[in-house]
Amino acid sequence: MIAPTLAPPDADSKPLLTAEDLLALQGRGRFELVKGKVIEMSPPGFEHGTIAMTLGELIASHVRRNKLGRVLAAETGFRLSRNPDTVRAPDVAFVSNERLPAKLPKGYADFAPDLIAEVVSPGDDPDDIQTKITEWLNAGVRLALVVYPSSRQIAVYRSLRDVIILTDSDTLTADNILPGLSIPLASIFS
Repeated sequence: MIAPTLAPPDADSKPLLTAEDLLALQGRGRFELVKGKVIEMSPPGFEHGTIAMTLGELIASHVRRNKLGRVLAAETGFRLSRNPDTVRAPDVAFVSNERLPAKLPKGYADFAPDLIAEVVSPGDDPDDIQTKITEWLNAGVRLALVVYPSSRQIAVYRSLRDVIILTDSDTLTADNILPGLSIPLASIFS
């Protein structure tokens, strides 16, 4: 009798996880969930962290001063879709008072922020960045910022068809979301 051979299980045969399963992994690393599959995230580098913090501080200062909502730091998860679940964590997020629920979630938010920012790291795949932006916009994000430290530029997405590129000499505004916000790009990259 010939013993049957079993092929090694393929990664696609693993059961899909939910946002609740991902939440149970907290403290074991940095992860996102994409269509039920866990994606391990390496910690960002120093430049990435500095730029994300600077942009977050500038937005948060404006939001607090004008009582516009909440600014959230990196690693705050938002469930963008269900069955299968996708949970993403932008580098910076803003949620307006209008979108904030009366009771703030303890786990992942089941709503999209108004604004997100993703800072591109040297090893990031451009297709992965575009996929993330598409997911954010499809989930209801009104403004997505992709920050490119190497070229000192920010791509501003109001939709997949309405994109402008700001350079080091430009000023970031978001009047439809953050009235009065005015951030010189040079201050983000300095």
